[in-house]
Amino acid sequence: MKRTFIPSLVAAALLVAAGGAQAAGELNLYNWGNYTSPDLIKKFEETHGIKVTITDYDSNSTALAKVKAGGHGFDMAVPSANFVKIFIEEGLAMNTRVDQMENFKHVAKEWRDPPWDPGRQYSAPWQWGSVGMVVDTDVYGGDINTSAVFLDPPEELVGKINVAPEMSDIMGLTLLYVGSEPCTADKVALKKARDVLVAAKPKWLSMDYGLVEKMPRGDFSAAAYWNGAAFRARLAKPSIKFGYPREGFPLWMDSVVVLKDAKNVENAKLFQNFIMDPENAAMISAFARYANGIDGSEKYMPEDMKDAVEIQIPDEYKDKGVFLAACPKEVNDIHTAIWTELTK
Repeated sequence: MKRTFIPSLVAAALLVAAGGAQAAGELNLYNWGNYTSPDLIKKFEETHGIKVTITDYDSNSTALAKVKAGGHGFDMAVPSANFVKIFIEEGLAMNTRVDQMENFKHVAKEWRDPPWDPGRQYSAPWQWGSVGMVVDTDVYGGDINTSAVFLDPPEELVGKINVAPEMSDIMGLTLLYVGSEPCTADKVALKKARDVLVAAKPKWLSMDYGLVEKMPRGDFSAAAYWNGAAFRARLAKPSIKFGYPREGFPLWMDSVVVLKDAKNVENAKLFQNFIMDPENAAMISAFARYANGIDGSEKYMPEDMKDAVEIQIPDEYKDKGVFLAACPKEVNDIHTAIWTELTK
C-alpha cells in the first residue's frame, strides 16, 4: 500500500509526437503520490498518442471515498488488494477482462488468480511489497526486526518515530505483534491491539507520509512504513535500514482498475495492458522501488534491486509475511473506531 505521499495534482507532459501531431485522446489516472514513473507515462503517451493526467491520493480510504462520491473525472485508480475487492463488490470497478489482454501472459503465476480478483478480470498488477520497520542505525543500533520499534520503542527512538497513516497496514502490524491475525474478530485481541497503540502513540513524533524525503534529512529516526520507500531513503542515506518484524508483517499488492464511470475506457484498457509488459513494469519498479509481479521484468530492473534486502525478503522472515485481506465489515468497523481514537 505504498509509497510516499507528496500532495499534488500532477499533469503529465503533453505528447510530443513525430511531426507535432495532436494527442489522440486522454487518460486520467488516480494514484498514490510519488508512485508513478514519469518515464513510464512519457513512453505510454508517445506510444499511444494519449495525454495522461495524474492526480495523487494519500490512502486507500481517501481514494475509495472520492470514487464513491462520483463526479471525480478519473478513469483509473490503483487500490491495494484489500480495497480492490471493495471496488469490485460495490460496483466501482469495470470488468475489463485483464486476463484476456495480450500482455497478461507475463503476469507471474502467483498473481494470476488472487482471492481479491479471481481470474484477474478487473485488475492489472502494479507493485507489491511489505510493511516493516525503517530505522536510522546511526541513531539506534539495536534490533530492528520487531514491531516493538514503534509499539514499545527503545529510549533512543522515543519522540523520533513516524507511523504511516494507513489503517489496514498499521492495524495489521499491531495485531500480529500481539499474537493475533489482521482480520481477527476476537474482541480480546482487538482490545489488546488498541491498548498497545494508544500507549505507544505519545512516543511517536508523527503520523505522516513523505519518508523518502524526510527521513534522510533527519526529520525522524524510525518509522513503520513500506519497503520501497525505505529503499529509496537508504539510497539517500546508507545508515537507514529496513527490518522485517519477527512477530509478523503485512504483505500487499496494488493493482490498476478501470473505474465504472470512466470516460476513456479504451485508453484505460490500453494502459492496463501496457503495464503488464516486462520492460514497462520494470520502469514502474525502477522509480518506486517495489517488486511488480511481472515475469521477465527482472532483466530490465536496476542492478541494485536484485539483491536489495528491502525487496528480497530474507529466508528467515519469509514465512512471517501475511497478505492483507479485506476484513469483514464488523471487524473493519472496530478497526475504524480504534483508528479514529488513535488519530484524533
